[in-house]
Amino acid sequence: MRIDWKAVDFDWNHARAFLATAELGSLSAAAKALNSSQPTLSRQVNALEKQLKVALFERVGKGLELTPSGVELAECVKSMGNAATHLSLTASGKSESLEGAVCISASENMAAYELPAIISKLRRLEPKITIEIVASNASSDLKRREADIAIRSYRPEQLDLIAKKIRDDHFYLYAAHAYLNSIASPKTLSDLNCAYFIGPPDFQQIISMLNQRGLSLTTENFPVTTSNYTVYWELVKQGAGVGFIQEHLVKPTDNVEKVLPELGDFPIQLWLVTHRELRTNTRIQYVFEFLSKELSSYR
Repeated sequence: MRIDWKAVDFDWNHARAFLATAELGSLSAAAKALNSSQPTLSRQVNALEKQLKVALFERVGKGLELTPSGVELAECVKSMGNAATHLSLTASGKSESLEGAVCISASENMAAYELPAIISKLRRLEPKITIEIVASNASSDLKRREADIAIRSYRPEQLDLIAKKIRDDHFYLYAAHAYLNSIASPKTLSDLNCAYFIGPPDFQQIISMLNQRGLSLTTENFPVTTSNYTVYWELVKQGAGVGFIQEHLVKPTDNVEKVLPELGDFPIQLWLVTHRELRTNTRIQYVFEFLSKELSSYR
């Protein structure tokens, strides 16, 4: 049964609940994503089905699967959402005032150790600009306005994003003096194969990267993991193992040292990213250029 689109005049909240459920495959996952409750989303989806007089989902096991009418509606609602996002970006992109809010997305490392001093300086210069910092190691979706500006460790591939390379960050292996003494201060690559490392939850890439430098590490070398960089750095300083740390963040009082400096650095690029339409916004442009200058010279 096809939907008569000329007769459709539904609540956007119902449509949003439907699309989230369709994309995530369950009401519980959709409720979590929308910061709502499962009963609320269920009522909204049921109301939409009743209004359209079609079934949008079929239950398959513990999940939900779209019916043909549901597939048709999902494409329509997705197009509506993209259009609304585009309209919002275009409208905000025409703002000429420096007064207002700017949302900056950055890794936990950047948000904790570099941005506070930079944002404090920005606020002194432009007190009418308010800043929200989204500290997350996951990438924010700039097109959906999850952030106005993102600081990332990779160059984006989307053509409608503007990206500027800021610098190369240099990571080295560091460990606490006490930990290195406990494993007889490794002097060769083979000595380091017996060390414990601190990694992110998915550390296979790190194993591959280190083994390409001549080590022979396995998953047993990574008994401690965390996705939080502040916790990561504290674990290194407290002697839980060897970790990757940016050279310019290390202070003499941290009681850590480079491990086998002959391994060299592990460079990671730093990029500043914004949406091309937001780039014409005076406020966003000002903050973008300010961050570019401050991050380029940060030490």
